[in-house]
Amino acid sequence: MIRQVIAVDLGASSGRILCGQIGPDTLELTELHRVENEPVTVRGTLHWDALRLYGAILTGLKTAARQGIDLASVGVDSWAVDYGLLDADGALLGNPVHYRDARAGRVFDKVLDDLGVDRLYQTTGIQMLPINTIFQLAAARDTAQLADAQTMLMIPDLIGYWLTGEIGAELTNASTTQLFDLHTEEWAYDLIDDLKLPRRIFPALRAPGTTVGELSVDVGLAAGIPVTAVGSHDTASAVVAVPATNSHFGYISCGTWSLVGVELDRPVVSPAGQAANFTNERGVDETIRYLRNVMGLWLLQESLRTWHDRGLTIELRDLLDEAAKEPAFAAVVDPNATEFLPPGDMPRRIAEYCRRTGQRPPETPAHITRCIMDSLALGHRSAIRRAAELSGRDIETVHIVGGGARNALLCQLTADACGLPVVAGPVEATAIGNVLVQARALGLVGDLPDMRRLVATTQQVRRFDPAGGAAGWDEAAARIGLD
Repeated sequence: MIRQVIAVDLGASSGRILCGQIGPDTLELTELHRVENEPVTVRGTLHWDALRLYGAILTGLKTAARQGIDLASVGVDSWAVDYGLLDADGALLGNPVHYRDARAGRVFDKVLDDLGVDRLYQTTGIQMLPINTIFQLAAARDTAQLADAQTMLMIPDLIGYWLTGEIGAELTNASTTQLFDLHTEEWAYDLIDDLKLPRRIFPALRAPGTTVGELSVDVGLAAGIPVTAVGSHDTASAVVAVPATNSHFGYISCGTWSLVGVELDRPVVSPAGQAANFTNERGVDETIRYLRNVMGLWLLQESLRTWHDRGLTIELRDLLDEAAKEPAFAAVVDPNATEFLPPGDMPRRIAEYCRRTGQRPPETPAHITRCIMDSLALGHRSAIRRAAELSGRDIETVHIVGGGARNALLCQLTADACGLPVVAGPVEATAIGNVLVQARALGLVGDLPDMRRLVATTQQVRRFDPAGGAAGWDEAAARIGLD
């Protein structure tokens, strides 16, 4: 039996509404609608255009209705850490603030001092990043908006509320807030109280696979279609779709960010993990995504945007081909350096970093792109090695899923840097994981290994074997202080 579901997949640079067809030997995706996800600056604050995204979702659902698709379910995933605030009438109090806005960075150190880094990590298991929800809420603590708020909803939960009228917080995304207690699996109310945040805004938690509610907006579809809570953090959904055949794998969910880690049965909150800034996020089926954030293809995306603004017409495929011909390690940067986090002129920032570290700055787009690719591979190498060491998990294969799986140069360089085979694909891992959790709620698939078997037998992947020695990578890593 083949059923059809809708996966709403909202990424940091674009959103897509896809129809998934799924059955015992079938897993196919068809794109119904796409929307660019461009932030908007209003009086110095960077926002997400949430209403535009929601309008695009409605367009995708209306397209499904026009095509006569017999829908069995709808699921929503998105990036993590950002949220919307609702008033007592359920109205949105302003567009959600973008995690790249500077506000959270201004309170980051004070929150760490007030709560204590050790306590914060032992309670939540989450890496210390200024983008985390805890710091965003602390920055908003004295605002009229937070004073008026009755409910905080992460982005997928906000969309789910608009689609159904039902309020709740899905676990995989809630766990990224650094306000979720990893041990009690409830909101960390002691931290919430000490930060003087209102308890009332934190809604009841729900697990992936449970029903959010019934679709209640008029888009021409049949009544009673359930909206299902999936792994609503996009990385949680992407990891579901890793086509691994055993537990000895590392993963890189590669897009705007690279989320690099391993899947575990229990959290690791060791002092060494804390020092390495590794995070313990909830996955589907009570798994733990033990990982570290690497800045990811954001560096290339912002460089391309800068070149476009300067009137340069550059095809990405041609650029990567040219970058592959450039000498390795001519210049490298730490991709997680704080100056690379905000939007802006990335080629200029890369050049400044290289000058500061005694390297000759790359000058042409091909040179800069090779610098970015080598640097991301070094970031992947560092995170994979540390994940294995800190978790005690043997890694035999690295799976790259998401948009970065299309980037053959990055995949090969990651294999070379890690000294491990890389399996690249599926590209649409997040949407596939979204579909699979809905399918299980419908009784069409079984546990995680069953889901992954279906991915492995239906989706195209490509293998990259490591080439060359480790000496060049060791020297380049030492140059920028990456272990």
